[in-house]
Amino acid sequence: METVDVAVVGAGPAGASAALAARRLGASVLLLDRADFPRDKACGDGIAAHALDVLAELGVPDAVAGYRPVPALRLVAPGGGQVARPLPRPAYTVPRQVFDARLVAAALAAGARLHRHPVRRVEVRDGLVVLDGLVAARAVVGADGAGSVVRRALGHGANPDGHLALAIRGYAPAAAGPVEQRIVTSARHWPGYAWVFPIGDGRANIGYGEVLAGRPLRRDQLLERLAALLPEIDTAAATGLRAHHLPLSTRRPVPGRGRIVLAGDALSLINPFTGEGIFYAVLSGSLAGAAAAGSPHVAADRYAAALRRRLGRHLRHSSAVAWLARRRTVVDTVVRAADRDAEVFRTLVELGLGDGRLNLRTLTRMAAAVPAAAGRHFPRRF
Repeated sequence: METVDVAVVGAGPAGASAALAARRLGASVLLLDRADFPRDKACGDGIAAHALDVLAELGVPDAVAGYRPVPALRLVAPGGGQVARPLPRPAYTVPRQVFDARLVAAALAAGARLHRHPVRRVEVRDGLVVLDGLVAARAVVGADGAGSVVRRALGHGANPDGHLALAIRGYAPAAAGPVEQRIVTSARHWPGYAWVFPIGDGRANIGYGEVLAGRPLRRDQLLERLAALLPEIDTAAATGLRAHHLPLSTRRPVPGRGRIVLAGDALSLINPFTGEGIFYAVLSGSLAGAAAAGSPHVAADRYAAALRRRLGRHLRHSSAVAWLARRRTVVDTVVRAADRDAEVFRTLVELGLGDGRLNLRTLTRMAAAVPAAAGRHFPRRF
């Protein structure tokens, strides 16, 4: 049985970032993934500048090289109002088949190793974490996605409805017009929205996602709602259509236990307001890898403390925004405010794509659309 300092289960953005962070501390690192790279991953493919900041700190300055920056965002509210403004910093749309492979290549170049293997069993014995009886590690990072085996081994089930979304993604010819990310929210099926993210090669990543609310949501329903919100896109000709679950950060398990920690989707780190997960993945992976390599016997404690310092207030604020935004009138009100006020727009972007926090101006705009009695049920720990 092979022994390593850190085993990382899952080699997506969270896992590759964990490997990079652990290698920077000199740990021996083994990445385990069920797939070979490059491989596709259902996702909106949006890469915010915040994620690139983390990757640059990990020694990966060129993760989006060759892709055209997307300078603006258009947000259409359920009631039809909209705001279109330049982003504080440009975003990118990079297919995960490319983006993930680049991060894995960077981890391998840094000295990590990659082995194709679907991990099924996680055991702790003799001061080590044993995976399938094949690999023993001083610490393990579970970065194996929404259906995480490592998460289940820690005793945590999947997110329940209300804290879990289902989305479908495909690729279609990009329509003529401004180069911008576009999000069109649904009035009939809120919280739900369609998106169009131009890649820069004549195609756009398109999709539709909706928070599950106790009712089955079929593929044909997702496609119908996608087409209804994006009538100018020939969604019937879309390729690469794949559905995927999004475990929202409003219901997170504990970050780990002992020598085992969770990162990215395995920790339900999906922004509940926008569905963005790449920034959370690379940041949590970086923190997890550093904790696993630096203090393997107390990795979970060190990691939990690091997450609280880095994301604690942001996660509370984003959960509060998601709670308020369950009311369509709140979204309509805030979109109107963002159209009039650049500071409100910037606050929403930072909350939805990075680690921003609510400010009094934006909170006042949102709260104005909520009945006063609802304040008695405001999310705890805000």
